Amino acid sequence: MNWIDRLERKYSRFAIKNLTKYLIIGTAFVFIISLFDDFRYIEALLTLEPSLVMKGQIWRLVTFVFVPFVGSFWIIFVLYIFYVFGTALERYWGSFRFNLYYFIGVLAAIVAGFLGEFWGGKVTSEFLYMSIFLAFAYLNPNYELLLFFIIPVKVKYLAWFDVVFTVLSIIFRPETRITALLSFTSFVVFFGKEVFDVYLLPSVKRLDRKRRRKKFKVIVSSVKTPEIVYTCCICGRTSKDHPELKFAYCFKCGSDYEYCQDHLKNHEHVIRR
Repeated sequence: MNWIDRLERKYSRFAIKNLTKYLIIGTAFVFIISLFDDFRYIEALLTLEPSLVMKGQIWRLVTFVFVPFVGSFWIIFVLYIFYVFGTALERYWGSFRFNLYYFIGVLAAIVAGFLGEFWGGKVTSEFLYMSIFLAFAYLNPNYELLLFFIIPVKVKYLAWFDVVFTVLSIIFRPETRITALLSFTSFVVFFGKEVFDVYLLPSVKRLDRKRRRKKFKVIVSSVKTPEIVYTCCICGRTSKDHPELKFAYCFKCGSDYEYCQDHLKNHEHVIRR
Protein backbone atom coordinates (compact mmCIF):
# COMPACT_ATOMS: atom_id res chain seq x y z
CA MET A 1 0.00 0.00 0.00
CA ASN A 2 1.51 3.36 -1.04
CA TRP A 3 1.04 6.71 0.64
CA ILE A 4 -1.87 7.68 -1.62
CA ASP A 5 -3.78 4.55 -0.56
CA ARG A 6 -3.15 5.39 3.10
CA LEU A 7 -4.38 8.95 2.61
CA GLU A 8 -7.47 7.71 0.78
CA ARG A 9 -8.40 5.29 3.55
CA LYS A 10 -8.04 8.01 6.17
CA TYR A 11 -9.43 11.11 4.45
CA SER A 12 -11.64 9.93 1.58
CA ARG A 13 -14.75 11.25 3.37
CA PHE A 14 -13.48 14.81 2.86
CA ALA A 15 -13.25 14.50 -0.94
CA ILE A 16 -15.36 16.86 -3.05
CA LYS A 17 -17.50 14.78 -5.36
CA ASN A 18 -18.11 16.02 -8.90
CA LEU A 19 -15.27 18.53 -8.50
CA THR A 20 -15.00 18.95 -12.27
CA LYS A 21 -18.59 20.17 -12.52
CA TYR A 22 -18.10 22.76 -9.79
CA LEU A 23 -14.94 24.05 -11.43
CA ILE A 24 -16.68 24.36 -14.80
CA ILE A 25 -19.74 26.07 -13.31
CA GLY A 26 -17.55 28.52 -11.41
CA THR A 27 -15.41 29.31 -14.46
CA ALA A 28 -18.44 29.71 -16.72
CA PHE A 29 -20.07 32.03 -14.16
CA VAL A 30 -16.98 34.26 -13.96
CA PHE A 31 -16.72 34.36 -17.75
CA ILE A 32 -20.38 35.25 -18.27
CA ILE A 33 -20.57 37.89 -15.55
CA SER A 34 -17.35 39.52 -16.81
CA LEU A 35 -19.13 40.21 -20.10
CA PHE A 36 -21.26 42.84 -18.38
CA ASP A 37 -19.76 46.30 -18.06
CA ASP A 38 -20.50 46.54 -14.35
CA PHE A 39 -18.49 43.36 -13.66
CA ARG A 40 -15.81 43.45 -16.33
CA TYR A 41 -13.12 43.92 -13.68
CA ILE A 42 -14.21 40.95 -11.59
CA GLU A 43 -11.34 38.82 -12.87
CA ALA A 44 -8.87 41.28 -11.39
CA LEU A 45 -10.43 40.61 -7.97
CA LEU A 46 -10.03 36.82 -8.31
CA THR A 47 -6.58 36.32 -9.82
CA LEU A 48 -3.69 35.12 -7.67
CA GLU A 49 -1.70 38.17 -6.59
CA PRO A 50 0.67 37.14 -3.76
CA SER A 51 1.26 40.73 -2.63
CA LEU A 52 -2.51 41.21 -2.17
CA VAL A 53 -2.86 37.82 -0.49
CA MET A 54 -0.28 38.95 2.06
CA LYS A 55 -2.47 42.00 2.70
CA GLY A 56 -5.44 39.84 3.64
CA GLN A 57 -7.13 38.95 0.33
CA ILE A 58 -6.75 35.24 1.00
CA TRP A 59 -9.70 34.30 -1.22
CA ARG A 60 -7.36 34.71 -4.18
CA LEU A 61 -5.66 31.43 -3.17
CA VAL A 62 -8.84 29.68 -4.28
CA THR A 63 -10.64 31.93 -6.72
CA PHE A 64 -7.84 32.08 -9.29
CA VAL A 65 -8.83 28.58 -10.50
CA PHE A 66 -12.16 30.04 -11.72
CA VAL A 67 -10.58 32.78 -13.84
CA PRO A 68 -10.76 31.80 -17.56
CA PHE A 69 -7.44 31.92 -19.35
CA VAL A 70 -9.10 32.12 -22.80
CA GLY A 71 -11.98 34.18 -24.08
CA SER A 72 -14.80 34.21 -26.63
CA PHE A 73 -15.69 30.92 -28.35
CA TRP A 74 -12.60 29.08 -27.07
CA ILE A 75 -13.89 28.96 -23.51
CA ILE A 76 -16.64 26.57 -24.64
CA PHE A 77 -14.14 24.20 -26.21
CA VAL A 78 -11.79 24.35 -23.20
CA LEU A 79 -14.55 23.70 -20.66
CA TYR A 80 -15.92 20.85 -22.77
CA ILE A 81 -12.51 19.18 -22.93
CA PHE A 82 -11.95 19.70 -19.22
CA TYR A 83 -15.37 18.17 -18.49
CA VAL A 84 -14.63 15.08 -20.59
CA PHE A 85 -11.21 14.45 -19.07
CA GLY A 86 -12.00 15.52 -15.52
CA THR A 87 -15.13 13.41 -15.12
CA ALA A 88 -13.41 10.41 -16.75
CA LEU A 89 -10.49 10.64 -14.31
CA GLU A 90 -12.83 10.98 -11.34
CA ARG A 91 -14.75 7.87 -12.42
CA TYR A 92 -11.50 5.94 -12.89
CA TRP A 93 -9.72 7.09 -9.72
CA GLY A 94 -12.57 7.99 -7.44
CA SER A 95 -13.23 11.43 -5.99
CA PHE A 96 -10.39 11.43 -3.45
CA ARG A 97 -7.58 10.65 -5.86
CA PHE A 98 -8.90 13.11 -8.41
CA ASN A 99 -9.14 15.79 -5.72
CA LEU A 100 -5.61 15.01 -4.59
CA TYR A 101 -4.21 15.20 -8.12
CA TYR A 102 -5.95 18.50 -8.84
CA PHE A 103 -5.14 20.18 -5.53
CA ILE A 104 -1.47 19.18 -5.72
CA GLY A 105 -1.49 21.13 -8.98
CA VAL A 106 -3.26 24.06 -7.26
CA LEU A 107 -0.66 24.04 -4.47
CA ALA A 108 2.14 23.98 -7.05
CA ALA A 109 0.51 26.92 -8.84
CA ILE A 110 0.31 28.88 -5.58
CA VAL A 111 3.98 28.18 -4.89
CA ALA A 112 4.77 29.30 -8.44
CA GLY A 113 2.80 32.49 -7.82
CA PHE A 114 4.79 33.39 -4.72
CA LEU A 115 8.08 32.50 -6.42
CA GLY A 116 6.99 34.62 -9.38
CA GLU A 117 6.60 37.54 -7.00
CA PHE A 118 10.39 37.62 -6.77
CA TRP A 119 11.33 36.56 -10.32
CA GLY A 120 8.37 37.92 -12.22
CA GLY A 121 5.47 36.03 -13.70
CA LYS A 122 1.79 35.31 -13.26
CA VAL A 123 -0.39 32.32 -12.42
CA THR A 124 -3.45 31.16 -14.35
CA SER A 125 -5.48 27.96 -14.45
CA GLU A 126 -4.07 27.18 -17.91
CA PHE A 127 -1.53 24.60 -16.74
CA LEU A 128 -3.96 23.04 -14.25
CA TYR A 129 -6.16 22.11 -17.20
CA MET A 130 -3.13 20.77 -19.04
CA SER A 131 -2.09 18.58 -16.11
CA ILE A 132 -5.54 16.97 -16.07
CA PHE A 133 -5.29 16.33 -19.80
CA LEU A 134 -1.81 14.85 -19.43
CA ALA A 135 -3.01 12.40 -16.76
CA PHE A 136 -5.94 11.32 -18.91
CA ALA A 137 -3.72 10.87 -21.98
CA TYR A 138 -1.25 8.77 -20.00
CA LEU A 139 -3.99 6.44 -18.77
CA ASN A 140 -5.91 6.37 -22.08
CA PRO A 141 -3.36 7.00 -24.86
CA ASN A 142 -5.53 5.61 -27.66
CA TYR A 143 -8.70 7.50 -26.76
CA GLU A 144 -9.93 9.45 -29.78
CA LEU A 145 -10.97 13.04 -29.36
CA LEU A 146 -12.86 15.08 -31.95
CA LEU A 147 -10.59 18.07 -32.34
CA PHE A 148 -12.75 21.16 -32.96
CA PHE A 149 -15.64 18.66 -32.79
CA ILE A 150 -14.66 17.41 -36.28
CA ILE A 151 -11.17 15.86 -36.56
CA PRO A 152 -10.58 12.53 -34.73
CA VAL A 153 -7.18 12.53 -32.99
CA LYS A 154 -5.72 10.14 -30.44
CA VAL A 155 -4.99 11.93 -27.21
CA LYS A 156 -1.45 10.55 -26.95
CA TYR A 157 -0.45 12.78 -29.86
CA LEU A 158 -2.09 15.79 -28.27
CA ALA A 159 -0.33 14.93 -25.02
CA TRP A 160 3.04 15.26 -26.72
CA PHE A 161 1.90 18.62 -28.05
CA ASP A 162 0.95 19.52 -24.48
CA VAL A 163 4.43 18.59 -23.22
CA VAL A 164 6.17 20.47 -26.04
CA PHE A 165 3.99 23.53 -25.44
CA THR A 166 4.81 23.47 -21.73
CA VAL A 167 8.53 23.12 -22.39
CA LEU A 168 8.40 25.99 -24.88
CA SER A 169 6.54 28.05 -22.29
CA ILE A 170 9.33 27.38 -19.81
CA ILE A 171 11.88 28.58 -22.37
CA PHE A 172 10.17 31.43 -24.17
CA ARG A 173 7.43 32.72 -21.84
CA PRO A 174 9.12 34.32 -18.82
CA GLU A 175 5.78 35.38 -17.31
CA THR A 176 4.62 31.72 -17.00
CA ARG A 177 8.01 30.01 -16.73
CA ILE A 178 7.77 28.98 -13.08
CA THR A 179 4.10 28.00 -13.34
CA ALA A 180 4.79 25.85 -16.41
CA LEU A 181 7.74 24.17 -14.73
CA LEU A 182 5.76 23.29 -11.60
CA SER A 183 2.72 22.22 -13.62
CA PHE A 184 4.27 18.75 -13.92
CA THR A 185 4.18 18.31 -10.13
CA SER A 186 0.89 16.37 -10.01
CA PHE A 187 1.90 14.12 -12.87
CA VAL A 188 5.31 13.39 -11.34
CA VAL A 189 3.76 12.62 -7.93
CA PHE A 190 1.22 10.19 -9.41
CA PHE A 191 3.12 8.67 -12.33
CA GLY A 192 6.78 9.57 -11.88
CA LYS A 193 7.91 6.21 -10.45
CA GLU A 194 5.93 4.23 -13.03
CA VAL A 195 7.27 6.29 -15.93
CA PHE A 196 10.82 5.85 -14.63
CA ASP A 197 10.46 2.08 -14.07
CA VAL A 198 8.72 1.35 -17.38
CA TYR A 199 10.31 3.80 -19.82
CA LEU A 200 13.54 5.18 -18.34
CA LEU A 201 14.96 2.39 -16.18
CA PRO A 202 15.31 -0.14 -19.07
CA SER A 203 17.27 2.45 -21.06
CA VAL A 204 19.46 3.19 -18.05
CA LYS A 205 20.11 -0.53 -17.59
CA ARG A 206 20.97 -0.97 -21.27
CA LEU A 207 23.44 1.89 -21.10
CA ASP A 208 24.94 0.43 -17.94
CA ARG A 209 25.31 -3.00 -19.57
CA LYS A 210 27.04 -1.43 -22.59
CA ARG A 211 29.35 0.47 -20.28
CA ARG A 212 30.19 -2.70 -18.37
CA ARG A 213 30.82 -4.70 -21.56
CA LYS A 214 33.05 -1.96 -22.93
CA LYS A 215 34.97 -1.83 -19.67
CA PHE A 216 35.34 -5.63 -19.64
CA LYS A 217 36.68 -5.62 -23.21
CA VAL A 218 39.26 -3.01 -22.24
CA ILE A 219 40.35 -5.10 -19.25
CA VAL A 220 40.54 -8.31 -21.28
CA SER A 221 42.46 -6.66 -24.11
CA SER A 222 44.96 -5.24 -21.63
CA VAL A 223 45.80 -8.67 -20.21
CA LYS A 224 48.59 -10.31 -22.23
CA THR A 225 48.54 -14.06 -22.70
CA PRO A 226 51.98 -15.56 -21.94
CA GLU A 227 53.70 -16.92 -25.04
CA ILE A 228 54.75 -20.58 -24.90
CA VAL A 229 58.00 -21.34 -26.72
CA TYR A 230 59.06 -24.94 -27.50
CA THR A 231 62.75 -25.81 -27.97
CA CYS A 232 64.07 -28.93 -29.61
CA CYS A 233 66.60 -30.52 -27.26
CA ILE A 234 68.53 -31.95 -30.21
CA CYS A 235 68.92 -29.07 -32.71
CA GLY A 236 67.98 -26.16 -30.47
CA ARG A 237 65.43 -24.73 -32.90
CA THR A 238 62.45 -23.00 -31.25
CA SER A 239 58.78 -22.61 -32.16
CA LYS A 240 59.23 -18.86 -32.07
CA ASP A 241 62.01 -18.79 -34.63
CA HIS A 242 60.53 -21.58 -36.75
CA PRO A 243 56.74 -21.38 -36.59
CA GLU A 244 56.51 -23.73 -39.58
CA LEU A 245 57.85 -26.63 -37.50
CA LYS A 246 55.79 -28.83 -35.22
CA PHE A 247 57.04 -29.64 -31.73
CA ALA A 248 56.02 -32.45 -29.44
CA TYR A 249 57.09 -34.64 -26.50
CA CYS A 250 58.35 -38.15 -26.87
CA PHE A 251 56.15 -40.61 -24.99
CA LYS A 252 59.23 -42.61 -24.00
CA CYS A 253 61.38 -39.67 -22.87
CA GLY A 254 58.54 -37.87 -21.09
CA SER A 255 57.52 -34.21 -20.95
CA ASP A 256 60.94 -32.98 -19.82
CA TYR A 257 62.28 -33.24 -23.38
CA GLU A 258 60.86 -31.43 -26.40
CA TYR A 259 61.62 -32.37 -30.00
CA CYS A 260 60.94 -30.80 -33.36
CA GLN A 261 59.25 -32.81 -36.08
CA ASP A 262 62.61 -33.79 -37.57
CA HIS A 263 63.95 -35.32 -34.37
CA LEU A 264 60.77 -36.55 -32.71
CA LYS A 265 61.30 -40.06 -34.13
CA ASN A 266 64.98 -39.70 -34.83
CA HIS A 267 66.74 -39.41 -31.51
CA GLU A 268 68.27 -41.50 -28.81
CA HIS A 269 65.72 -42.03 -26.04
CA VAL A 270 66.63 -40.76 -22.61
CA ILE A 271 66.83 -43.58 -20.12
CA ARG A 272 64.97 -42.74 -16.93
CA ARG A 273 66.38 -43.94 -13.63
